[in-house]
Amino acid sequence: MSYRRKKKNVIFETKIGYYMKTKLEIAKNWLPRYTGTEIDEFGDYLLLTNFHNYVTKFADKFHCDVKGIGKPMQTATNSSGLTIINFGIGSANAATIMDLLVARKPKGVLFLGKCGGLKRSTELGYFILPTAAIRGEGTSNDYLPPEVPALPSFKLHKFVSDKIVQRKLEYRTGVIYTTNRRVWEWDEKFKRYLKKLSTIGIDMETATIFVVGFANEIPRGALLLVSDVPMVPEGVKTEVSDKMVTDKFSTLHLEIGIEAMTEIGKKGEKIKHFRY
Repeated sequence: MSYRRKKKNVIFETKIGYYMKTKLEIAKNWLPRYTGTEIDEFGDYLLLTNFHNYVTKFADKFHCDVKGIGKPMQTATNSSGLTIINFGIGSANAATIMDLLVARKPKGVLFLGKCGGLKRSTELGYFILPTAAIRGEGTSNDYLPPEVPALPSFKLHKFVSDKIVQRKLEYRTGVIYTTNRRVWEWDEKFKRYLKKLSTIGIDMETATIFVVGFANEIPRGALLLVSDVPMVPEGVKTEVSDKMVTDKFSTLHLEIGIEAMTEIGKKGEKIKHFRY
């Protein structure tokens, strides 16, 4: 095997290519590979989602192409420089996209996800702007110690809040519990634990996005749509109930995200990254 040294073995050339040592080198190679989108084709502001139909709705609205069909992640970018990415489901995928985005260094990222409402005040179709997230997923522990809180960039959330208020819609704030468990609704012990935490909702990505975004100095936020109320048997998500929520509220969810991130871009407001 032949190779060449460069800057203390940062890059090794072999018969099959290069060994990449730095995080930035890996991200620059992997972001296009995962998304089918070149780095300079991503906008300065991004919407992240778990749902392919959000990407197609976005593309239809702005008459732009969906890229990455057949790839792990799909994207679309409008003429104003706003990009949406479907990164998949779960904290591992959330960490992956927030790591790969160091190749682009976006000015702001907003996650549009669904969550389970854990309070009586969180009804189907309500929006939640998380003030923080509890790191129950474990993935974020690979980035920062468990004591570090998972927090959004609050200036970004202000723009989102303004758009919701302008539409005279109900929304809630509170702490989200993020977990890797996909099927827990039967577990009464776990549900009692959630009640002790007094969290307002539960999902699988928010804490990871907040922590990995913080570690990578990426301004980030989340607007979550309550898609089920899993603390009661009749509120557990089903195919029928999820379709109803998607049909009734997903377009509105996406529109609020688009409006908020577009306004930030137009105003040129810098969302500063602060160390705790």
